[in-house]
Amino acid sequence: MAYLRSLRQRLLLATLATAGLALVAAGFVLSGLFREHVRQQFIDRLGVELDQVTARLEADADGRPALDPARLSDPRWTRPRSGLYWQVDGAGPGGEPALLRSRSLWDEQLAAPRDMPADRELHVHELPGPGQVPLLLIERTLRAEGAQAPWRVMVAADLRPLEQAGRHFDGVLAWSLLALLLLLAAAALLQVTIGLAPLGRLRLALSALREGRTQRLEGRYPDEIQPLVNDLNGVLDRHAEVLERARAQAGNLAHALKTPLTVLSQAAGQAQGSEAARAELPALVAEQVLTARRHVDWHLARARAAAALGVVGLRTPVLPVAEGLVKVMRKVHAARLVAIVTDLDERLAFAGETQDLQEMLGNLLDNACRSARTQVLLSGTLAGRRLRITLDDDGPGIPEARIEEALRRGGRLDESTPGSGLGLAIVQELARLYGGSLELSRSPIGGLLAVLTLPSA
Repeated sequence: MAYLRSLRQRLLLATLATAGLALVAAGFVLSGLFREHVRQQFIDRLGVELDQVTARLEADADGRPALDPARLSDPRWTRPRSGLYWQVDGAGPGGEPALLRSRSLWDEQLAAPRDMPADRELHVHELPGPGQVPLLLIERTLRAEGAQAPWRVMVAADLRPLEQAGRHFDGVLAWSLLALLLLLAAAALLQVTIGLAPLGRLRLALSALREGRTQRLEGRYPDEIQPLVNDLNGVLDRHAEVLERARAQAGNLAHALKTPLTVLSQAAGQAQGSEAARAELPALVAEQVLTARRHVDWHLARARAAAALGVVGLRTPVLPVAEGLVKVMRKVHAARLVAIVTDLDERLAFAGETQDLQEMLGNLLDNACRSARTQVLLSGTLAGRRLRITLDDDGPGIPEARIEEALRRGGRLDESTPGSGLGLAIVQELARLYGGSLELSRSPIGGLLAVLTLPSA
């Protein structure tokens, strides 16, 4: 249903339903307590009347119950069908029933159940009386001196005033609870309106953001909403940062490719009029294509890593990636007979893209295998929330004075081997984008020690 899509209506409906059920339950409880209280008071008053009747009872010479009505002060005892009655059931000398009753019963009698309560024990009954009027009757049994058998002394009164009082109370209670429900509904409406007002402000702020009138969500919100606003602003800031980085990288790539393209364009024009220029053209094209490829590889690696930084929850196990790269390197460098030894825990995981980890480990392994004489050692450890991957080789290593040159983009220490000179520079740049680092130093086994530090998943 449509109203289920509205938080305001959901809250109001839930509040009213809960309040309504609570008030109905309270109404039943209060009504029951009131009726019980009034009934008990009614019984207590009848008990006083019963005590009066009992105090004035006496046995005549034959042991029958006797009572002088003039000794009872309430005039209702003598008025027929007045609503207040007494009756005494006894026995004569021969055991025949002896009945004594108030004038108000006229020629009728109280038909109380034959349950014979114990001496001085009160029993309470509801039964029809004269004119089928409902009565509340209380009775007790007593033994009078000289009586042939126990007497049952009964007092009864009209129940209709009690029922009328209950109905009147129920009516007043119902209207009172209805008024309370309306007040609770107004309070709930006010509460929901005030409570959901920040969501309305947030919606307006999002509309302004979507229409380009602002770049962030401004203003202060309640403690329950402010973390959401902060997270959204963080996402917006991150998006703006990634967008600005992408624009910068696109501009840098365009600027970097402009020079090789210009050189090729000039060389093509010169080759049309000079035989010597045509002879130099292939080498020049190869050189400029290599330069262009360096730039493309460099910026492509940066763009991929920058895009991955905006993704939450990335997790790449290190061991499967390393095992796949080791298999490839063993085939590529099979002629050199280099042994690649790995010591990696299967629980190690990188908080980033699989391709970026392959790019970094692949470049480091390739460089190590090219430089090593007999072996390459690949290991990894976990230090807090940082992943530490080390590669050792027993090759000639890199002099400390030339480490900075090796990490520079396009820097090549050995011109006799093919390559673009971007391997270590790309590894360093990718690690930096992930908040990590690449450190080069002398290896304990004689060659180069590369330590790659990355965030751990």
